[in-house]
Amino acid sequence: MACDLCNLLAAPGAALIWGDDRLSVVAVDEAEYPGFTRVVWNAHVKEMTDLPAEDRVRIMDVVWAVESAQREVMAPEKVNLASFGNMTPHVHWHVIPRYRDDAHFPNPTWAVAQRASSAEVLAARRALLPALHAAIVEKVKAL
Repeated sequence: MACDLCNLLAAPGAALIWGDDRLSVVAVDEAEYPGFTRVVWNAHVKEMTDLPAEDRVRIMDVVWAVESAQREVMAPEKVNLASFGNMTPHVHWHVIPRYRDDAHFPNPTWAVAQRASSAEVLAARRALLPALHAAIVEKVKAL
């Protein structure tokens, strides 16, 4: 079975922020949500409970490090965490900084947009991405 996440991780020039032999932290190219990050278990595993307990702790520690970096650098109103895998049955977590003025707030990012996003605001948030990525690396390395 072809797996979109396995293909993404294997692609040259993938938007990798940090990775090791077990996990990858990837920047998601979502124009409306600068800072959207995905934490992916590298091996093809369908459910969190398929992982041994120590690996479940490891992936969540990395998710929390990403959330912490987003909060410090991006200053969102809220951070959404989600693990679906309905279309891609491969353990991964979405870490999405949310703002009162984002296109969908307070609804989920996959809901109908509530408003248009300001190009200036999005540009300012995109300008924070290098600092966000550096903070993610720093926090993950400190684990």
